[in-house]
Amino acid sequence: MTEAQKMETAKILNQTGALQFGLFKLSSGKVSPYYIDLRIVPSFPDVFRDICDSCTKAITTQVGLKNFDRIAGVPIAGLPFASQIAYNLKKPFLYARQSTKRHGRERRIEGILVSGNRVLLVDDLVTTGLTLKKAAETVRAEGGVVTEAVTFLDREEGGKEMLEKSGIKLHTLLRISELANTLYEIGAVDEESLKTIMKQIKK
Repeated sequence: MTEAQKMETAKILNQTGALQFGLFKLSSGKVSPYYIDLRIVPSFPDVFRDICDSCTKAITTQVGLKNFDRIAGVPIAGLPFASQIAYNLKKPFLYARQSTKRHGRERRIEGILVSGNRVLLVDDLVTTGLTLKKAAETVRAEGGVVTEAVTFLDREEGGKEMLEKSGIKLHTLLRISELANTLYEIGAVDEESLKTIMKQIKK
């Protein structure tokens, strides 16, 4: 993202109330002094479109449309983003369930996946990388090939490194350090809040 885009994104996330401070338990089990709630973004159609368009462009340039066959969304927060991005790119969409469905076809993957298909994982953000890693394992268990993943935001808490160890290259549009500094520059957060976010980053 360009500096102008980062500035605009920071303003949008601030205006929509996506950034909250307090004590929050994350899906990884970690406790965080701040929370980025990108689940609310689809409730703001213009913001949602802009973020999905930015992700679409990043995938086109950084991953390359010839390098994957299908897009898999990561439940739950990643699904609306992945679905729209797949639509934008005219790529088949599927998603890996968090647990095997115990009724009907008892599938772990919803959508069509053929053995050997190269699957690009898409999620809203990454913290430790555990959620994306589990999704990759599910897709791989069903015959899919996963070597790359895309998220809008990287909380910079070891996720990129964990995924690399699993053979997955992570592409992100924005790092939390960039977002935090931009929010501070525009006066959306004070110095104490900036320090709170920066302390959470895994050095």
